[in-house]
Amino acid sequence: MQFKSIQYNSQNYGARLIVTGAVHGNETCGTRAILQVMQELDDGVLVIRRGGVTFVPVTNPLAYAKGERAGERNLNRDLFPKAEPKDFEDRVANWLCPLLAQHDVLLDLHSFNAASEPFVMVGPRNNDGPLEPFKHEEQERALARRLGVRRFVDGWLRTYGDGVQRRMGGSDELQKVLRYGMGTTEYMRSVGGYALTLECGQHNDPQAPEVAYRAILNTLAFLGMIDAPEPEPVAPEDMEALSMVAVYDKQHADDKFSRNWSSFDPVRQGEEIGRRADGTPVLAEFDGRILFPDSEAGANSEWYYLTRPNPSF
Repeated sequence: MQFKSIQYNSQNYGARLIVTGAVHGNETCGTRAILQVMQELDDGVLVIRRGGVTFVPVTNPLAYAKGERAGERNLNRDLFPKAEPKDFEDRVANWLCPLLAQHDVLLDLHSFNAASEPFVMVGPRNNDGPLEPFKHEEQERALARRLGVRRFVDGWLRTYGDGVQRRMGGSDELQKVLRYGMGTTEYMRSVGGYALTLECGQHNDPQAPEVAYRAILNTLAFLGMIDAPEPEPVAPEDMEALSMVAVYDKQHADDKFSRNWSSFDPVRQGEEIGRRADGTPVLAEFDGRILFPDSEAGANSEWYYLTRPNPSF
């Protein structure tokens, strides 16, 4: 299979943006939105006045051809160049990672399983720590507020890393956490840029491609790449900011949820979320919202996350 990216470059200096779709092959709203924007650029309805944009409508062509989340594994984990690629996603990474490194900003377009509201995943605060050093907090969060959604979630790599360490028996090897938690946005930040993952809605929601399309146009406008007014940020009183604080694993294939959870469903401390294979109830440890519940998760893998409000977003 071939990898394909399409570039539009102006004659004037400006930001270098990359927009990716179908990192997971069954998440096609980004693909459809990217193709719509490209058609408008080809027709002259839109013109890149400053900087340049690269579109990757189908980032994982094997997964896309299968209509499944993965080709041979999850591309959005363990994403970095490999001297000896062992699977298809390794070969995608060997093409994609250098491409990401040529840009300043990444907008990665996704969708999710259960019906819920679109939201954006943002990176850490500015820091020079070992896990995810970062220096573009202000720009990244300013862009996040202009994508057209009202929900914001942070804390991914730290929380995911806690789960990796637990599954490895308490290992505190930082490189293992970085390896297993590294996806498109994490890699983009690691090479000096900033990045957002926009979850545009449920996979089959007819509005999801429109959410993705609006986000692309808002990003181009915010970065000054097209002749359009800068989009207004979402008002503080309309925002819901959450931090991921805990990940819970499916310990056995027969562990079951007690109901059909959707991302952002509220949970109360002590509420039953599921039951282990032996009948032991799994209870919420604190008040919050559930995120990424995966009833199809395999044993010894992430089952769901819990979030808390983040008033300091």
